[in-house]
Amino acid sequence: MSLVGKVDSLWRYPVKSMRGEEVGEAFAGYPGVYGDRVFAFKSSASPAGFPYFTAREQRRLLQYRPRFRYPDKAARPVNMSEPDKLGAGPLSADISELMVDVETPDGETLSIDDPVLIEMLLSEIDSKHQLTLIRSHRAMTDCRPLSIFSLQSARQLSQETGTPIDKRRFRANVYLDLASGSGFGENELVGRSLKVGSKVIVRVLERDPRCAMIALDPDTSERTPAVLKKVAQAHEGMAGVYGAVLVEGLIHKGDSIEILN
Repeated sequence: MSLVGKVDSLWRYPVKSMRGEEVGEAFAGYPGVYGDRVFAFKSSASPAGFPYFTAREQRRLLQYRPRFRYPDKAARPVNMSEPDKLGAGPLSADISELMVDVETPDGETLSIDDPVLIEMLLSEIDSKHQLTLIRSHRAMTDCRPLSIFSLQSARQLSQETGTPIDKRRFRANVYLDLASGSGFGENELVGRSLKVGSKVIVRVLERDPRCAMIALDPDTSERTPAVLKKVAQAHEGMAGVYGAVLVEGLIHKGDSIEILN
């Protein structure tokens, strides 16, 4: 095995397209990171293949801060120790234990299923959108279960655009600090299997095709079109990679990452 680098930070996004939360450890399961994107809003104006209402339609979504109502129960699956002895997978929490409250940009806290929240999300946008809250035990990701992005790629894009680039624009689950120090070095991991920490094994499947989300500042939601333009022109529209979990388990901040094959 050869060392790739280490886990810089771990993130999950309780509500799709709202602000994420950094966690010290995360359970990486076959469906993705536990507690990641378990809620989303479906729009009547979105295509059937991608029905979600996102910050592409309402930029202020990024300024809404969701928090799990029962953080201890949302941290990891229940009964994690016993299944390991039996060779079985852990049980997911009851969906009611993954309930979310949302702090609005104005500081008000509302339940994720409060109709007032939908009214706020629909303010100042086209009336063609009618929203429905959806929830799921598994992450409602855009593509693959796990998204991975390196600090070095963010730094390279900062140099290429002449603009400070916050890594959070890329909404990854796992941010890597690559030993090579090379921007976009994660591209070299496609087709390889990685061991993360003491147990988790991830197969890196493909590069991550990017959309207008990366042009939005994660704090202010202001647009910086140069970021998306540079990724499109210099990097084939790709930034970061997608992976699938082959062996489930906990990942911790600072864990080493090694190539298995």
